[in-house]
Amino acid sequence: MKVATFTTANGFRQWGVIDDETQTILGAADLEEAYFSFLPETLDELIREGDEGILQLASTLQKHRETPIAEPYRLSEVTLEAPLTMNKNVICVGKNYDEHIAEFDREKAAVPEHPIFFSKLPTSVIGPGKTIRLHEDTTSQVDYEGELAIIIGKRASHIPADEVYDHIFGYTIVNDVTARDLQKRHSQWLLGKSLDTFCPMGPAILIGDKQPKTFEIHTYVNDELRQTGSTADLIFDIPTLVSTLSRSITLEPGDVIATGTPAGVGMGFTPPRFLADDDKVSITISDIGTLENPVGR
Repeated sequence: MKVATFTTANGFRQWGVIDDETQTILGAADLEEAYFSFLPETLDELIREGDEGILQLASTLQKHRETPIAEPYRLSEVTLEAPLTMNKNVICVGKNYDEHIAEFDREKAAVPEHPIFFSKLPTSVIGPGKTIRLHEDTTSQVDYEGELAIIIGKRASHIPADEVYDHIFGYTIVNDVTARDLQKRHSQWLLGKSLDTFCPMGPAILIGDKQPKTFEIHTYVNDELRQTGSTADLIFDIPTLVSTLSRSITLEPGDVIATGTPAGVGMGFTPPRFLADDDKVSITISDIGTLENPVGR
């Protein structure tokens, strides 16, 4: 099941369930009104409700299948937004694919012994279709990084690796946009990673699967394939990442963890191929969808 936050043509914002086959989305507010259900107002609230909220959603969808009353919206007629509000922790992982390590630092391409974590400020989050700003007064090396992101569904502290999937709400896509010159200039990566608009997220959240799953990642710039990767090739897998984090940090429902990017970033080309005005970045991950954002000033 895929859920997303969207805005209708008249400006009404809600969340809903996507049907890929018909390219429509059923609004939660419309489902609630049609079937006298009590669905949460936002996806943030759905996450906090945990299994009870998912069961209520499943029950309401079953009523809809039996007696279709609520009218879905065509995806082409709504605007998909970042699925979560911009007050969540966004934790990222650096150097988590072998080939990306090699292109990142050809002279010191050593695999890290432990996961490398850093964060992006919540104010960097934007939704599908929103513009990635070049910030030309600050940087001249804006780069893309297509990544699978997991969303925490339960409060997590000291979680054993074999229990991690019980604490995952779902999966989405993150573009870990990076100012490479700022990343190199400052010892910590926060500044180079957290400029406004540097965390496109979406277009949806894949939920309902608590088992290990492999995702294929494809990143395009202006329809040219730049990155191809698989989460089967992660150096540190999802259970390791979440378990390691939760030993030191209490993870809260709705926290986002981006798992790292495969090879093919702009910095890895000779000469580098950084993003420019009027570029378009599209990241497709199997079963989730495509996150597409224009680049501009």
